[in-house]
Amino acid sequence: MTAKNNGKRVFFALCFVCAQAVFSEQISFSADAMSGKTGKEADNTTLLGNAYVKTSSMEISADSIKLHGKDFRYITAEGNIKGANTESKLDFECNQLVYDRETKIATLQEKVSLSDRENGVKASAEIIEYNQNLEIAIMQINVNITQKNNVCSCAYAIYRKTAQMLNMSGNSRVVQDGDTFRAQEITLNLDTQEITLDGKVKGNVSTAEKTPTQEESPAAEEKTTTEDVISDFNRDESAKKEESATADSKKDGEEQSAASGKKKKKKKK
Repeated sequence: MTAKNNGKRVFFALCFVCAQAVFSEQISFSADAMSGKTGKEADNTTLLGNAYVKTSSMEISADSIKLHGKDFRYITAEGNIKGANTESKLDFECNQLVYDRETKIATLQEKVSLSDRENGVKASAEIIEYNQNLEIAIMQINVNITQKNNVCSCAYAIYRKTAQMLNMSGNSRVVQDGDTFRAQEITLNLDTQEITLDGKVKGNVSTAEKTPTQEESPAAEEKTTTEDVISDFNRDESAKKEESATADSKKDGEEQSAASGKKKKKKKK
């Protein structure tokens, strides 16, 4: 069976079919145009132009979207994809997407960006696979992740959303508050900010200059009176006189010693 209809009529047709599906999930959609067919083995519906699909946990908009497989199990999208996993509270953008409604696994490809709104985690990569049931994202190729004061990069990463743990491998690097850590494998606890390095570890750590506190510099808080100034002046003058007397005494001793030496030489002659 093949059909071509406008967006409004397609919406009602697909909602009826999916209401009878094994997954007991209603799918709503809209598009500029649609073509499709149904059969005993598989269903196939293609949405073209401003395509939009919504399931119980996913919202997807793209240039084109295809629903196919038994009971429309798979959703495939291409071109300028934007969407959200409403249950996991994740936003995403990419150029290719495949979503399995049975396993709840979405595979995003080509210039992928993923944002975890709840935890302030943003990631980009060429491929990201997200398992909604486990709340785990596997990222591959040119992976970049930012969170709080952390800027991370690697070739491969596993982001565990519930545990707030990030495991990185392949030329991994973390820049945290100006400090840089490099290793073959890095584990970052996004809650405690604790970093674990393993394999060819390198790093650069900078220490900020410590600013004296009030406890360290109590004199800065003391009040100075006129009596204090006079007392300090008298002490300084007394110290100067003592130094001058010591210098004169030392000079006299040296002169006497020199005179005594001259007398001894004359006697020898």
